[in-house]
Amino acid sequence: MSDTNYLQWPFFEARHAALARALDAWAVEHIAHEHSADVDAECRALVRQLGQGGWLRHAVGGCAHGGAQDAIDTRSICLIRETLARHSGLADFAFAMQGLGSGAISLAGTEAQKKAYLPRVAAGDAIAAFALSEPDAGSDVAAMQCSARIEGNYAVLNGSKTWISNGGIADFYVVFARSGEAEGARGISAFIVDATTPGFSVSERINVIAPHPLGTLQFDNCRIPLTQRIGAAGEGFKVAMRTLDVFRTSVAAAALGFARCALDQGLERATTRKMFKHTLADFQLTQAKLAQMATTIDSSALLVYRAAWQRDQGQNVTKEAAMAKMVSTEGAQQVIDAAVQLWGGMGVVSGVPVERLYREIRALRIYEGATEVQQLIIARELLKDVGHNAPK
Repeated sequence: MSDTNYLQWPFFEARHAALARALDAWAVEHIAHEHSADVDAECRALVRQLGQGGWLRHAVGGCAHGGAQDAIDTRSICLIRETLARHSGLADFAFAMQGLGSGAISLAGTEAQKKAYLPRVAAGDAIAAFALSEPDAGSDVAAMQCSARIEGNYAVLNGSKTWISNGGIADFYVVFARSGEAEGARGISAFIVDATTPGFSVSERINVIAPHPLGTLQFDNCRIPLTQRIGAAGEGFKVAMRTLDVFRTSVAAAALGFARCALDQGLERATTRKMFKHTLADFQLTQAKLAQMATTIDSSALLVYRAAWQRDQGQNVTKEAAMAKMVSTEGAQQVIDAAVQLWGGMGVVSGVPVERLYREIRALRIYEGATEVQQLIIARELLKDVGHNAPK
Protein backbone atom coordinates (compact mmCIF):
# COMPACT_ATOMS: atom_id res chain seq x y z
CA MET A 1 0.00 0.00 0.00
CA SER A 2 2.08 2.89 -1.32
CA ASP A 3 0.03 5.84 -0.03
CA THR A 4 -1.91 5.42 3.21
CA ASN A 5 -2.36 9.08 4.13
CA TYR A 6 -6.03 8.92 3.21
CA LEU A 7 -6.58 6.41 6.04
CA GLN A 8 -6.13 9.35 8.42
CA TRP A 9 -9.16 11.14 6.96
CA PRO A 10 -11.98 11.76 9.45
CA PHE A 11 -14.22 9.28 7.62
CA PHE A 12 -12.30 6.44 9.25
CA GLU A 13 -11.83 4.97 12.70
CA ALA A 14 -8.55 3.38 13.82
CA ARG A 15 -9.98 -0.07 13.11
CA HIS A 16 -10.44 0.81 9.44
CA ALA A 17 -6.80 1.78 8.96
CA ALA A 18 -5.72 -1.39 10.76
CA LEU A 19 -8.00 -3.48 8.54
CA ALA A 20 -6.66 -1.97 5.31
CA ARG A 21 -3.02 -2.40 6.33
CA ALA A 22 -3.54 -5.97 7.53
CA LEU A 23 -5.31 -6.95 4.30
CA ASP A 24 -2.60 -5.34 2.17
CA ALA A 25 0.08 -7.34 3.97
CA TRP A 26 -1.98 -10.54 3.63
CA ALA A 27 -2.61 -9.93 -0.08
CA VAL A 28 1.11 -9.46 -0.78
CA GLU A 29 1.70 -12.93 0.64
CA HIS A 30 -1.37 -14.78 -0.64
CA ILE A 31 -2.78 -13.15 -3.78
CA ALA A 32 -1.08 -13.68 -7.13
CA HIS A 33 -1.15 -10.90 -9.72
CA GLU A 34 -1.37 -13.49 -12.49
CA HIS A 35 -4.07 -16.16 -12.60
CA SER A 36 -4.41 -19.39 -14.55
CA ALA A 37 -6.64 -19.73 -17.57
CA ASP A 38 -9.15 -21.73 -15.51
CA VAL A 39 -11.09 -18.76 -14.14
CA ASP A 40 -13.71 -20.91 -12.42
CA ALA A 41 -11.06 -22.79 -10.43
CA GLU A 42 -9.26 -19.55 -9.60
CA CYS A 43 -12.44 -17.97 -8.24
CA ARG A 44 -13.25 -21.00 -6.14
CA ALA A 45 -9.71 -20.95 -4.75
CA LEU A 46 -9.86 -17.22 -4.03
CA VAL A 47 -13.16 -17.57 -2.18
CA ARG A 48 -11.62 -20.29 -0.02
CA GLN A 49 -8.52 -18.18 0.63
CA LEU A 50 -10.54 -15.09 1.52
CA GLY A 51 -12.72 -17.18 3.82
CA GLN A 52 -9.76 -18.80 5.54
CA GLY A 53 -8.12 -15.40 5.94
CA GLY A 54 -11.21 -14.09 7.72
CA TRP A 55 -11.91 -11.35 5.16
CA LEU A 56 -15.29 -12.66 4.02
CA ARG A 57 -16.64 -12.10 7.53
CA HIS A 58 -16.91 -8.43 6.51
CA ALA A 59 -19.11 -9.31 3.51
CA VAL A 60 -22.00 -10.63 5.62
CA GLY A 61 -24.02 -9.12 8.45
CA GLY A 62 -24.56 -10.69 11.87
CA CYS A 63 -21.94 -11.84 14.36
CA ALA A 64 -24.14 -14.84 15.18
CA HIS A 65 -23.93 -15.94 11.54
CA GLY A 66 -20.20 -15.50 10.89
CA GLY A 67 -20.18 -11.76 10.23
CA ALA A 68 -17.53 -9.40 11.56
CA GLN A 69 -20.27 -7.11 12.88
CA ASP A 70 -24.03 -7.22 13.34
CA ALA A 71 -24.48 -4.90 10.36
CA ILE A 72 -22.33 -4.71 7.23
CA ASP A 73 -19.86 -1.85 7.66
CA THR A 74 -19.73 0.02 4.36
CA ARG A 75 -16.35 1.59 5.01
CA SER A 76 -14.84 -1.82 5.71
CA ILE A 77 -16.13 -3.43 2.51
CA CYS A 78 -15.00 -0.40 0.50
CA LEU A 79 -11.49 -0.55 1.97
CA ILE A 80 -11.34 -4.30 1.37
CA ARG A 81 -12.46 -3.95 -2.26
CA GLU A 82 -10.08 -1.07 -2.89
CA THR A 83 -7.15 -3.01 -1.41
CA LEU A 84 -7.94 -6.26 -3.21
CA ALA A 85 -8.42 -4.43 -6.52
CA ARG A 86 -4.92 -3.03 -6.23
CA HIS A 87 -3.60 -6.58 -6.11
CA SER A 88 -6.01 -8.57 -8.28
CA GLY A 89 -9.24 -7.77 -10.05
CA LEU A 90 -10.33 -11.39 -9.70
CA ALA A 91 -9.74 -11.35 -5.92
CA ASP A 92 -11.85 -8.21 -5.66
CA PHE A 93 -14.57 -9.90 -7.73
CA ALA A 94 -14.53 -13.00 -5.52
CA PHE A 95 -14.97 -10.91 -2.37
CA ALA A 96 -17.59 -8.59 -3.84
CA MET A 97 -19.83 -11.37 -5.11
CA GLN A 98 -19.86 -13.12 -1.74
CA GLY A 99 -21.25 -9.89 -0.31
CA LEU A 100 -23.63 -8.98 -3.12
CA GLY A 101 -24.83 -12.55 -3.57
CA SER A 102 -25.71 -12.97 0.10
CA GLY A 103 -26.53 -9.32 0.85
CA ALA A 104 -30.29 -9.77 0.59
CA ILE A 105 -30.11 -12.56 3.18
CA SER A 106 -28.04 -10.38 5.53
CA LEU A 107 -30.49 -7.50 5.17
CA ALA A 108 -33.89 -9.20 4.99
CA GLY A 109 -33.51 -12.93 5.48
CA THR A 110 -35.19 -14.97 8.19
CA GLU A 111 -33.12 -16.37 11.04
CA ALA A 112 -33.35 -19.80 9.44
CA GLN A 113 -32.10 -18.46 6.10
CA LYS A 114 -29.23 -16.59 7.76
CA LYS A 115 -28.23 -19.67 9.74
CA ALA A 116 -28.32 -21.88 6.64
CA TYR A 117 -26.32 -19.66 4.29
CA LEU A 118 -24.33 -16.83 5.89
CA PRO A 119 -21.82 -18.88 7.94
CA ARG A 120 -20.88 -20.84 4.80
CA VAL A 121 -20.49 -17.64 2.81
CA ALA A 122 -18.30 -16.07 5.49
CA ALA A 123 -16.12 -19.18 5.70
CA GLY A 124 -15.71 -19.41 1.94
CA ASP A 125 -17.48 -22.78 1.88
CA ALA A 126 -20.39 -21.65 -0.31
CA ILE A 127 -20.31 -19.34 -3.33
CA ALA A 128 -23.15 -16.82 -3.67
CA ALA A 129 -24.71 -15.06 -6.65
CA PHE A 130 -27.17 -12.19 -7.21
CA ALA A 131 -29.60 -12.83 -10.09
CA LEU A 132 -31.45 -9.68 -11.08
CA SER A 133 -30.69 -8.80 -14.73
CA GLU A 134 -32.56 -10.26 -17.69
CA PRO A 135 -32.09 -9.97 -21.47
CA ASP A 136 -34.62 -7.10 -21.57
CA ALA A 137 -34.43 -5.92 -17.96
CA GLY A 138 -31.11 -4.55 -16.85
CA SER A 139 -31.30 -1.04 -15.47
CA ASP A 140 -35.10 -1.14 -15.98
CA VAL A 141 -35.80 -3.71 -13.26
CA ALA A 142 -39.55 -3.09 -13.47
CA ALA A 143 -39.49 -4.70 -16.94
CA MET A 144 -38.62 -8.07 -15.38
CA GLN A 145 -40.29 -11.09 -16.99
CA CYS A 146 -38.98 -14.06 -14.97
CA SER A 147 -42.06 -15.25 -13.09
CA ALA A 148 -42.82 -16.89 -9.77
CA ARG A 149 -46.21 -18.64 -9.71
CA ILE A 150 -47.42 -19.51 -6.21
CA GLU A 151 -48.72 -23.08 -5.81
CA GLY A 152 -49.51 -23.92 -2.21
CA ASN A 153 -46.30 -23.74 -0.20
CA TYR A 154 -44.13 -23.40 -3.28
CA ALA A 155 -43.14 -20.80 -5.83
CA VAL A 156 -42.67 -22.11 -9.38
CA LEU A 157 -40.06 -20.10 -11.29
CA ASN A 158 -40.00 -19.77 -15.06
CA GLY A 159 -37.82 -17.56 -17.24
CA SER A 160 -34.20 -16.56 -17.50
CA LYS A 161 -31.56 -14.30 -16.00
CA THR A 162 -28.40 -13.14 -17.75
CA TRP A 163 -25.13 -11.35 -17.02
CA ILE A 164 -25.12 -13.19 -13.69
CA SER A 165 -21.72 -13.10 -12.00
CA ASN A 166 -20.70 -16.47 -10.54
CA GLY A 167 -23.19 -18.04 -12.94
CA GLY A 168 -22.02 -21.63 -13.25
CA ILE A 169 -19.98 -21.85 -10.04
CA ALA A 170 -22.35 -20.53 -7.36
CA ASP A 171 -23.81 -22.88 -4.77
CA PHE A 172 -26.92 -20.71 -4.46
CA TYR A 173 -28.53 -17.75 -6.22
CA VAL A 174 -30.70 -14.95 -4.84
CA VAL A 175 -33.24 -14.68 -7.66
CA PHE A 176 -35.74 -11.88 -8.25
CA ALA A 177 -38.93 -12.83 -10.06
CA ARG A 178 -42.31 -11.32 -10.86
CA SER A 179 -44.78 -12.74 -8.37
CA GLY A 180 -47.70 -10.53 -9.45
CA GLU A 181 -48.87 -8.83 -6.26
CA ALA A 182 -48.97 -5.52 -8.14
CA GLU A 183 -47.79 -3.95 -11.39
CA GLY A 184 -44.23 -2.81 -11.98
CA ALA A 185 -41.64 -2.96 -9.25
CA ARG A 186 -44.19 -3.70 -6.53
CA GLY A 187 -44.93 -7.18 -7.83
CA ILE A 188 -41.47 -8.71 -7.52
CA SER A 189 -40.29 -11.20 -4.88
CA ALA A 190 -36.85 -12.55 -3.93
CA PHE A 191 -36.01 -16.24 -3.55
CA ILE A 192 -32.98 -18.32 -2.62
CA VAL A 193 -32.40 -21.00 -5.26
CA ASP A 194 -29.85 -23.72 -4.58
CA ALA A 195 -27.82 -24.72 -7.63
CA THR A 196 -28.98 -28.32 -7.28
CA THR A 197 -32.70 -27.45 -7.49
CA PRO A 198 -34.54 -29.38 -10.27
CA GLY A 199 -35.62 -27.06 -13.06
CA PHE A 200 -32.63 -24.77 -12.61
CA SER A 201 -29.78 -24.74 -15.12
CA VAL A 202 -27.00 -22.54 -16.46
CA SER A 203 -27.83 -22.35 -20.15
CA GLU A 204 -24.85 -20.29 -21.30
CA ARG A 205 -21.46 -19.12 -20.10
CA ILE A 206 -20.48 -15.59 -21.18
CA ASN A 207 -16.89 -14.58 -21.96
CA VAL A 208 -15.93 -10.94 -21.35
CA ILE A 209 -12.75 -8.89 -21.78
CA ALA A 210 -11.75 -9.24 -18.12
CA PRO A 211 -12.53 -12.93 -17.54
CA HIS A 212 -14.66 -13.92 -14.57
CA PRO A 213 -17.47 -16.47 -14.11
CA LEU A 214 -20.54 -15.10 -15.86
CA GLY A 215 -23.59 -16.85 -17.19
CA THR A 216 -27.23 -17.04 -18.21
CA LEU A 217 -29.60 -18.89 -15.89
CA GLN A 218 -32.70 -20.81 -16.96
CA PHE A 219 -35.71 -21.69 -14.81
CA ASP A 220 -38.12 -24.32 -16.12
CA ASN A 221 -40.90 -25.02 -13.60
CA CYS A 222 -38.32 -24.68 -10.87
CA ARG A 223 -40.15 -25.33 -7.57
CA ILE A 224 -38.90 -23.37 -4.56
CA PRO A 225 -40.37 -23.74 -1.05
CA LEU A 226 -41.85 -20.46 0.12
CA THR A 227 -39.54 -20.72 3.14
CA GLN A 228 -36.85 -19.72 0.59
CA ARG A 229 -38.53 -16.38 -0.11
CA ILE A 230 -36.60 -13.41 1.27
CA GLY A 231 -38.90 -10.83 2.81
CA ALA A 232 -42.61 -10.59 2.17
CA ALA A 233 -44.36 -11.24 -1.14
CA GLY A 234 -43.96 -8.31 -3.53
CA GLU A 235 -41.05 -6.77 -1.60
CA GLY A 236 -38.28 -8.16 -3.79
CA PHE A 237 -37.58 -4.86 -5.52
CA LYS A 238 -37.07 -3.13 -2.17
CA VAL A 239 -34.75 -5.95 -1.09
CA ALA A 240 -32.76 -5.64 -4.34
CA MET A 241 -32.41 -1.87 -4.00
CA ARG A 242 -31.36 -2.13 -0.35
CA THR A 243 -28.72 -4.66 -1.35
CA LEU A 244 -27.44 -2.52 -4.21
CA ASP A 245 -27.34 0.55 -1.97
CA VAL A 246 -24.87 -1.28 0.28
CA PHE A 247 -22.62 -2.50 -2.50
CA ARG A 248 -22.85 0.25 -5.14
CA THR A 249 -20.42 2.40 -3.19
CA SER A 250 -18.03 -0.55 -3.03
CA VAL A 251 -18.00 -0.71 -6.85
CA ALA A 252 -16.62 2.81 -6.75
CA ALA A 253 -14.04 1.64 -4.21
CA ALA A 254 -12.92 -1.16 -6.53
CA ALA A 255 -12.47 1.37 -9.32
CA LEU A 256 -10.44 3.46 -6.90
CA GLY A 257 -8.18 0.46 -6.22
CA PHE A 258 -7.63 -0.05 -9.95
CA ALA A 259 -6.79 3.64 -10.34
CA ARG A 260 -4.29 3.61 -7.46
CA CYS A 261 -2.58 0.59 -9.01
CA ALA A 262 -2.44 2.41 -12.35
CA LEU A 263 -0.85 5.47 -10.74
CA ASP A 264 1.76 3.25 -9.09
CA GLN A 265 2.50 1.68 -12.47
CA GLY A 266 2.63 5.10 -14.13
CA LEU A 267 5.06 6.45 -11.55
CA GLU A 268 7.28 3.39 -11.89
CA ARG A 269 7.41 3.71 -15.67
CA ALA A 270 7.88 7.49 -15.66
CA THR A 271 10.81 7.38 -13.25
CA THR A 272 12.65 4.51 -14.96
CA ARG A 273 11.97 4.90 -18.69
CA LYS A 274 14.85 6.69 -20.45
CA MET A 275 14.07 9.20 -23.18
CA PHE A 276 16.33 11.79 -24.82
CA LYS A 277 18.99 11.40 -22.07
CA HIS A 278 16.37 12.02 -19.39
CA THR A 279 13.68 9.98 -17.69
CA LEU A 280 10.09 10.32 -18.79
CA ALA A 281 9.29 11.95 -15.44
CA ASP A 282 11.61 14.87 -16.21
CA PHE A 283 9.24 16.21 -18.87
CA GLN A 284 6.56 18.69 -17.88
CA LEU A 285 3.95 16.91 -20.00
CA THR A 286 4.51 13.78 -17.93
CA GLN A 287 4.38 15.73 -14.69
CA ALA A 288 1.08 17.31 -15.72
CA LYS A 289 -0.36 13.88 -16.52
CA LEU A 290 0.77 12.45 -13.16
CA ALA A 291 -0.72 15.45 -11.34
CA GLN A 292 -4.07 14.95 -13.05
CA MET A 293 -4.04 11.23 -12.24
CA ALA A 294 -3.35 11.85 -8.54
CA THR A 295 -5.99 14.58 -8.30
CA THR A 296 -8.61 12.41 -10.00
CA ILE A 297 -7.89 9.63 -7.51
CA ASP A 298 -8.21 11.87 -4.47
CA SER A 299 -11.42 13.42 -5.82
CA SER A 300 -12.88 9.95 -6.27
CA ALA A 301 -11.72 8.78 -2.84
CA LEU A 302 -13.40 11.72 -1.12
CA LEU A 303 -16.72 10.89 -2.77
CA VAL A 304 -16.39 7.14 -2.09
CA TYR A 305 -15.64 7.46 1.59
CA ARG A 306 -18.11 10.30 2.13
CA ALA A 307 -20.86 7.98 0.85
CA ALA A 308 -19.55 5.02 2.87
CA TRP A 309 -19.32 7.10 6.06
CA GLN A 310 -22.80 8.56 5.57
CA ARG A 311 -24.32 5.13 5.08
CA ASP A 312 -22.60 3.84 8.21
CA GLN A 313 -24.25 6.73 10.08
CA GLY A 314 -27.64 5.49 8.92
CA GLN A 315 -28.16 8.22 6.33
CA ASN A 316 -29.74 7.80 2.90
CA VAL A 317 -26.96 7.79 0.29
CA THR A 318 -28.82 7.26 -2.97
CA LYS A 319 -27.41 10.44 -4.50
CA GLU A 320 -23.99 10.22 -2.84
CA ALA A 321 -23.44 6.58 -3.84
CA ALA A 322 -24.42 7.40 -7.43
CA MET A 323 -21.97 10.31 -7.47
CA ALA A 324 -19.21 8.11 -6.07
CA LYS A 325 -19.78 5.36 -8.60
CA MET A 326 -20.00 7.73 -11.55
CA VAL A 327 -16.93 9.79 -10.70
CA SER A 328 -14.77 6.88 -9.53
CA THR A 329 -15.42 4.56 -12.46
CA GLU A 330 -15.13 7.27 -15.10
CA GLY A 331 -12.07 8.74 -13.34
CA ALA A 332 -10.39 5.35 -13.05
CA GLN A 333 -10.84 4.81 -16.78
CA GLN A 334 -9.02 8.11 -17.40
CA VAL A 335 -6.23 7.32 -14.94
CA ILE A 336 -5.67 3.85 -16.37
CA ASP A 337 -5.68 5.19 -19.94
CA ALA A 338 -3.01 7.73 -18.90
CA ALA A 339 -0.94 4.92 -17.36
CA VAL A 340 -1.14 2.92 -20.59
CA GLN A 341 0.03 6.01 -22.47
CA LEU A 342 3.00 6.40 -20.14
CA TRP A 343 3.96 2.79 -20.76
CA GLY A 344 3.90 3.38 -24.51
CA GLY A 345 3.94 0.28 -26.70
CA MET A 346 4.51 -1.95 -23.69
CA GLY A 347 1.19 -0.73 -22.29
CA VAL A 348 -0.83 -2.73 -24.80
CA VAL A 349 1.11 -5.98 -24.47
CA SER A 350 -1.18 -8.72 -23.19
CA GLY A 351 -0.60 -9.45 -19.51
CA VAL A 352 1.26 -6.26 -18.65
CA PRO A 353 -0.36 -4.79 -15.49
CA VAL A 354 -1.68 -1.63 -17.16
CA GLU A 355 -3.13 -3.64 -20.04
CA ARG A 356 -4.93 -5.88 -17.56
CA LEU A 357 -6.24 -2.84 -15.69
CA TYR A 358 -7.48 -1.37 -18.98
CA ARG A 359 -9.67 -4.45 -19.51
CA GLU A 360 -10.76 -4.73 -15.88
CA ILE A 361 -12.03 -1.16 -15.46
CA ARG A 362 -14.33 -1.11 -18.47
CA ALA A 363 -17.10 -3.24 -16.99
CA LEU A 364 -17.29 -1.18 -13.80
CA ARG A 365 -18.66 1.76 -15.78
CA ILE A 366 -21.64 -0.45 -16.67
CA TYR A 367 -22.56 -2.95 -13.98
CA GLU A 368 -24.70 -2.10 -10.94
CA GLY A 369 -25.97 0.87 -12.95
CA ALA A 370 -24.20 2.38 -15.95
CA THR A 371 -22.80 5.91 -15.70
CA GLU A 372 -25.83 7.26 -17.55
CA VAL A 373 -28.14 5.64 -15.02
CA GLN A 374 -26.15 7.21 -12.18
CA GLN A 375 -26.63 10.61 -13.84
CA LEU A 376 -30.39 10.05 -13.92
CA ILE A 377 -30.38 9.04 -10.24
CA ILE A 378 -28.40 12.11 -9.21
CA ALA A 379 -30.65 14.45 -11.20
CA ARG A 380 -33.81 12.78 -9.87
CA GLU A 381 -32.63 13.27 -6.28
CA LEU A 382 -31.74 16.91 -6.94
CA LEU A 383 -35.13 17.58 -8.49
CA LYS A 384 -36.85 15.81 -5.62
CA ASP A 385 -35.10 18.17 -3.21
CA VAL A 386 -36.74 21.16 -4.90
CA GLY A 387 -40.17 19.52 -5.07
CA HIS A 388 -40.13 18.48 -8.72
CA ASN A 389 -41.13 14.90 -9.50
CA ALA A 390 -39.43 13.83 -12.72
CA PRO A 391 -41.12 11.03 -14.73
CA LYS A 392 -39.73 7.55 -13.94
